[in-house]
Amino acid sequence: MPTTGFANPDDIRARFSQAMSAMYQAEVPLYGDLLELVAEVNRETLAAQPALAEALRSGGELERLDEERHGAIRVGSAEELATLARLFAVMGMQPVGYYDLASAGVPVHSTAFRAVHEDSLRISPFRVFTSLLRLELIDDLELRALAADLLAKRQIFTARALALIERHETQGGLTDSEAQAFVTEALETFRWHRQATVSGDQYRQLHGQHRLIADVVAFKGPHINHLTPRTLDIDRVQQLMPTRGIEPKAVIEGPPARRQPILLRQTSFKALEEQVAFNDPQGLSTGSHTARFGEIEQRGAALTPAGRALYDQLLAKAQADLAGVPAERDPHRYSALLQAAFASFPDDVEQLRAQGLAWFRYAPTAQGLARAGRGREDLESLLAQGDLRCEPVVYEDFLPVSAAGIFQSNLGSEARGDYGSHANRAQFEQALGRPVVDEMELYALTQLRSLQACEAQLGVRLL
Repeated sequence: MPTTGFANPDDIRARFSQAMSAMYQAEVPLYGDLLELVAEVNRETLAAQPALAEALRSGGELERLDEERHGAIRVGSAEELATLARLFAVMGMQPVGYYDLASAGVPVHSTAFRAVHEDSLRISPFRVFTSLLRLELIDDLELRALAADLLAKRQIFTARALALIERHETQGGLTDSEAQAFVTEALETFRWHRQATVSGDQYRQLHGQHRLIADVVAFKGPHINHLTPRTLDIDRVQQLMPTRGIEPKAVIEGPPARRQPILLRQTSFKALEEQVAFNDPQGLSTGSHTARFGEIEQRGAALTPAGRALYDQLLAKAQADLAGVPAERDPHRYSALLQAAFASFPDDVEQLRAQGLAWFRYAPTAQGLARAGRGREDLESLLAQGDLRCEPVVYEDFLPVSAAGIFQSNLGSEARGDYGSHANRAQFEQALGRPVVDEMELYALTQLRSLQACEAQLGVRLL
């Protein structure tokens, strides 16, 4: 069926991202305060670092900065996950990467739904880190059965949302009016529900097993548990959060501060304690639940497999040097250990490229375009002569250790479970209904496409 007249999935994603942000600001006003702080720090950083501003502008990153955010959601069953995959597909979002958080004490495994092409990411880089509860890791068999029964009885999608998903699949897209209706209906899956579907006693049992299990199982829907704007200086935001009445977590997750940022650094404000109503046999009773928070991220260069191997090795060294003491208990010592461990990781763009540690995007300069058509040229020569420029590809994904650290700090230290290593990508993909995309292949394609575009524009052979 022809797709003429259908709304662009990238535009639907942008609409949904904006609607989600507006909803979360209304539900969690502190998130709005966080947005204002991040915007202020970004303006100051761009004014103080004109070279950074120009690099972001030339790479098409500046326009997306204010629109950049990711959310996180946790679902309880394979059916919920598979339907979410279909919902996100309407917005051009695919599951990228597999993350095992069980080994870090959180009984879920996850993927990130996002756009996969750099052109789509420029329009809307919205991502949703999506986790599936591992019911098999609940060691109390009666509690596991209770959780499975509660999840089987709920429907987290509206009938209209399901109909529009099916319409998208059968006709190959949605009209503009259908797309707007889809955004409205899809938003309901992510909305906060104050009334629990369980009794106070059942909630306490689930909570006692793991606070995240209670969050996933005990409510009508999964609700978005945080949204995350992108900052250019996460250390400055962390420093200023207390001045705005926002209490940050003690440790910034991810690599240490560097001249050339790599991968992803994240911090957050502590989860809010919110009043909820339990469905007791004798009627409703009041209680509290802690789950939703605000997060900030700073994104850097996407690392190649070699770069990731070095990153993982150095991070493991810093954590081993803590000798079992949680980083949150001694943040200054952990920061010092992290800086010391990463001293051997090149902090220079050219070294990252020369050593094959990061992915890069290439583009002709004005000089290069003026001298086009000279035949075969060496990539290094074109760069040295100033005919080509390059910049690191932005990391679009997540780090499992960092994600677990954020979850744990907002669920409380007592929330950590002892689940060992239970990675099961095959099980996750079966629940998802499709394989997850390899993020390294996506970065390699982005780099390749940029080189192919250079060849076409300059009339040279680089590959």
